[in-house]
Amino acid sequence: MSTPMIIEESNLSVAWGKAFLAVLQANEIAPLVVVIKDLSSGDPPEVPAIRESLDQALATEDLRSCHTVANTIFPCNMWNSEAERHQLFERYDAILPRVRRHNGNRYGLYFQRFIAYGHDKHGKDGVNQLEHIIQTWCAGKARRAALQAAVFDPRVDHTKQRQRGFPCLQQVAFAGDGAGGLSLTGFYATQYVFERAYGNYLGLYHLGRFMAHEMGLTLSQVTCIATPAVRGPIPKYKHKLLAQSVSTTLDRL
Repeated sequence: MSTPMIIEESNLSVAWGKAFLAVLQANEIAPLVVVIKDLSSGDPPEVPAIRESLDQALATEDLRSCHTVANTIFPCNMWNSEAERHQLFERYDAILPRVRRHNGNRYGLYFQRFIAYGHDKHGKDGVNQLEHIIQTWCAGKARRAALQAAVFDPRVDHTKQRQRGFPCLQQVAFAGDGAGGLSLTGFYATQYVFERAYGNYLGLYHLGRFMAHEMGLTLSQVTCIATPAVRGPIPKYKHKLLAQSVSTTLDRL
């Protein structure tokens, strides 16, 4: 039986490094709760050496980089904090047909589900959950239980496939702390710590920054709950060099 684990850090890279080494040893942890706190500085707190080592290892296996995975949750390169948020939604909608042609996105993307939940086969007529959360919060009408955005859609996601790959992220929940801060929590039914977790943390961070900005708050904490968190399909021996690099960097810190 898997033993639950909680990791609390103020640095995204350190949090992922500890999660990766723990899952590498245990193979599976359920639940794995990763809390990245003290996020008031404005930029994602990272250790470049850890992210670079991971990206190199991902490229060796022909897998998506941390940045690419993060963009499925929030397209940070498309967001201009000085512009109206509707411009982001419109720009994303415009490029979506091209993005969906990528085989890895054939079932959908997380940000699409956030801003067009329940859309038709053409990606239209969905509910913009983020816009609803922002509007109700700014109007002073948002109850805590309503500050959630769903990803899983049983109409299309309840299939008999043995493996589907999307969506692993089920929902996100936002919460104000009463002192001008905003926390975000993401819930994963399954999370591949080597392939996706770093990008997941980064994407949740960028989503939290966007929502905090639009709600007039400051992002203070990101929590990722995975049950289970697993190593993934890549054989364990292939992680040896990455594990040594991460362990050495953490020891230096």
